[in-house]
Amino acid sequence: MRIAIIGAGYVGLTSAAVYAKLGHTVFAVRKDAEKVEMLKRGEVPFYEPGLPELVKDGVQSGRLIPTTSYAEAVPNAEVIFICVGTPPLSSGEADLSQVFAAAREVAENWGEGYKVIADKSTVPVGTAQKVRKVIEEVLVARPQNRSGLATSQFDVASCPEFLREGSAVHDTLNPDRVVIGTDSERARAVLSKVHEDLPGERVITDIRTAEMIKYASNAFLATKISFINEIANVCDEVGANVDEVARGMGLDPRIGSAFLKAGIGYGGACFPKDTKALHSIAFLHDYDFKLLKAVIEVNKAQRRHFLRKVRQMLAPLAGKKIGILGLAFKNNTDDVRESAALDIASWLIKEGAQVVAYDPQAAENAKAVIKAELSPNQSSALDSVFITCPTAEEAARDADALLVLTEWKEFCDLPWSDLRSMMNQAIVFDGRNLLDSKKMRELGFTYVSVGRP
Repeated sequence: MRIAIIGAGYVGLTSAAVYAKLGHTVFAVRKDAEKVEMLKRGEVPFYEPGLPELVKDGVQSGRLIPTTSYAEAVPNAEVIFICVGTPPLSSGEADLSQVFAAAREVAENWGEGYKVIADKSTVPVGTAQKVRKVIEEVLVARPQNRSGLATSQFDVASCPEFLREGSAVHDTLNPDRVVIGTDSERARAVLSKVHEDLPGERVITDIRTAEMIKYASNAFLATKISFINEIANVCDEVGANVDEVARGMGLDPRIGSAFLKAGIGYGGACFPKDTKALHSIAFLHDYDFKLLKAVIEVNKAQRRHFLRKVRQMLAPLAGKKIGILGLAFKNNTDDVRESAALDIASWLIKEGAQVVAYDPQAAENAKAVIKAELSPNQSSALDSVFITCPTAEEAARDADALLVLTEWKEFCDLPWSDLRSMMNQAIVFDGRNLLDSKKMRELGFTYVSVGRP
């Protein structure tokens, strides 16, 4: 089939590359001409394991066509997926301006024939119907459609994605479910055909329910994270081990072990945004979603709680050299959006510490965000208060403590005995419970983790 993907970020580009691999002809639309040229060379403008190879294969086969032009992508497309950003407004509501702008551009470059327009972006319930209205307004104004036949030319749908950054290719090729929300049998048949070669259970439902499934899924996963972090904080007080608690809980099939990993909280482009958006949706409908409000508050507090541990052991922080291992919000990505590591780094700098950080992928992205967080005086001295380095060893050299803030697997395999000898003080704060506490103490470290004695 001929598919147009509007928006070629994590979701859009991964979806486009996978659909091309499945044999569809896919136009990936992105406004940034420089990024499109990169894609045409088979290069990916962000770090995602396995995606560059998939993009290169798609481009070389001629099935994946990156473009800046709606006029090239839309007229002959049978299915159009909207995959643009929906960042939070100050109120917590999702900003849908990019979604509606994409819908308008699609309608203005329509061509002829029936099309299905499906939202993959995470959007509030009712967005698909608003997208329909935007498209109708443009199509009805066309001379050939003034008889009112525009609505027969298309259907809208919701087809949410469930990929995880760091494993986006695997998740898209091996979904555990494919959700198709539409009120049209014709659209349902088209979207089923698009996904017919993918595994996973089909959830065929109405549009509003499909839109809600995505928010509910992310909110529940965030709830599990905040819950286990609260348990970890109690474990700290009573001397229990949260890892063993989580293991004992997770063996119950009614609970499951996924997302029961204590640490410094969730971040990234999805959970913070989507929990706030769902809470806002409830508020706008005069419902106080108390549980979700607590999930959000616990997540904010968890990184502060971790900082208090650092402060209690190292105070005053002014003049201290703190090494940080990990800046991305999670492993296997260069994404630093809503990263707990960056919040902690920024707070340390504001309290007068010098931060020396290593991350295998996210250092440059982190530096730009940290600079924006600091005061003008601190920002002008950024290179002296926030230093990124190419190795973990350099982050450890002469450090008063090392903070493990992202769960990169390579940190488990570091020569910790050598790092100990480089440090000013052999203190490690493990915000991801990544390391073996017994082994670290045997090596002579003062080792502090989350909810583990």
